[in-house]
Amino acid sequence: MTYVYRFGGGVSDGGKGDKNRLGGKGANLAEMASIGLPVPPGFTISTAMCTRYYEDGEQFPQELRDEVADGIAHIEAVTEKRFGDPENPLLVSVRSGARVSMPGMMDTVLNLGLNDETVEGLAKKAGDERFAWDSYRRFIQMYADVVLELDHGAFEEALEIAKEDNGFTLDTEMSAEDWKALVTVYKGLVEEQWGKPFPQDVHDQLWGAVGAVFGSWQSERAKVYRRLNDIPADWGTAVNVQAMVFGNMGETSATGVAFTRNPSTGESKLYGEFLINAQGEDVVAGIRTPQYLTKAARDAAGAKPLSLEEAMPETFGELTAVFETLEQHYKDMQDIEFTVERGKLWMLQTRTGKRTAKAALKIAVDMAAEGVISKTEAIGRVEPGSLDQLLHPTIDPSAHRDVIATGLPASPGAATGKIVFDSDAAEKAAAAGESVILVREETSPEDIHGMHAAKGILTARGGMTSHAAVVARGMGRPCVSGAGSLSIDAKARTMRVGDRIVKEGETLTIDGSTGEVMVGEVPTVQPELSGDFATLMTWADKGRRLKV
Repeated sequence: MTYVYRFGGGVSDGGKGDKNRLGGKGANLAEMASIGLPVPPGFTISTAMCTRYYEDGEQFPQELRDEVADGIAHIEAVTEKRFGDPENPLLVSVRSGARVSMPGMMDTVLNLGLNDETVEGLAKKAGDERFAWDSYRRFIQMYADVVLELDHGAFEEALEIAKEDNGFTLDTEMSAEDWKALVTVYKGLVEEQWGKPFPQDVHDQLWGAVGAVFGSWQSERAKVYRRLNDIPADWGTAVNVQAMVFGNMGETSATGVAFTRNPSTGESKLYGEFLINAQGEDVVAGIRTPQYLTKAARDAAGAKPLSLEEAMPETFGELTAVFETLEQHYKDMQDIEFTVERGKLWMLQTRTGKRTAKAALKIAVDMAAEGVISKTEAIGRVEPGSLDQLLHPTIDPSAHRDVIATGLPASPGAATGKIVFDSDAAEKAAAAGESVILVREETSPEDIHGMHAAKGILTARGGMTSHAAVVARGMGRPCVSGAGSLSIDAKARTMRVGDRIVKEGETLTIDGSTGEVMVGEVPTVQPELSGDFATLMTWADKGRRLKV
């Protein structure tokens, strides 16, 4: 049996029909490569290997090691770099990819292949010492968390202390020397917590990461997600190993997440966010609140930083063409991750985007009207069970609102409940029959049970494509993200806005359609069903065979 499938550099060992074998991400990477889109070369270890890995007592068979060596050789040949070479190092990302999308549930490791020698080679090749050492500290931090399972908070704390000592507020203010010093601190933390030095052998690093991705399939958060979404445990996950491209190589580099249509409303407008001089996790994890893709979205939000359309017009034009290609090819709204490395666009992922029921309805009707899909396909695109989302109440426009903050309208609908500051408290309160609003600095995959239990989600950080936003939309939960004026103290169980303090247990109302955060219960009204609903029902009525 073959376990490794290559893609990129003119090679595609699979395609979009191979999701069961290659996972969604691997199948779509191979498909994008086969239709000529710019995809960094790589290979996918199949889902069958995940199943065998557990059957064999979490061991890797020799034939997999041989196939992976061939896969690395493929990436080396396309990139003209060498894995572990101190002069011209190849770095890779190691990502999970189940056959269905499980946003934020599975683990990723970036910049793998860096060690004390290759970091110097990367600095010389890139002509940028700061970038190389920033990449190394990111790798150690991620590897320590995902693979070695060390205390993530200790690394975050060390970074905050380093910034405070220098009087900095942003990571981007840190110099090469600052990152070098932090790498030393990070390596010390690894040795202290793990009992061994940080692994310097790049092949040891790779196998550790592959094992961690397979391991994340059996993590508690993944089990909860599978249970909530009826995903069988024996499906397993694939592993995607891919040449790194860097969005953090200065002001001509960027990373972003985009949808070909608005996943909240279904409008046929580009929807997404990006960050200049950043890596993908910065956008998805909501660590920095990102910028808008389009000038229209920036203007509508009254945001200051330039949109991608204004900051990188050529790249924006390329990206728009890629969106068009992908939507026509897949005949559905796509959720896309991309990186720009020194002006060159690279596609890292495409998948069918999660959307609200309102958006699903509009996208299905619009695509049928555009001739992209048939009316019968449009009916099949809208899950009957999701239509109750359309009946969710909305804030009464005439009601008094005690608005204390405004964030991003990440997932539509209104929700009222008692404030809770952690997911365990949300689950416990919901089990007792209480309605709660989960309030977090930012959500992480470990919050999946609390997000499911809550009536709505509010975060102080993160954008419209952050973990909180994407998962909330998929669950049909109202969500306001990136409410930056909120200062959340999870330990004290309070949140502060200016001089005003709101405590756990107090009632909060959020409006996921406007981004407003209100103290107290605000009256709601029942929604009116849109014309798209009537259109789809008419098509369904004509197509039904049981005249009931």
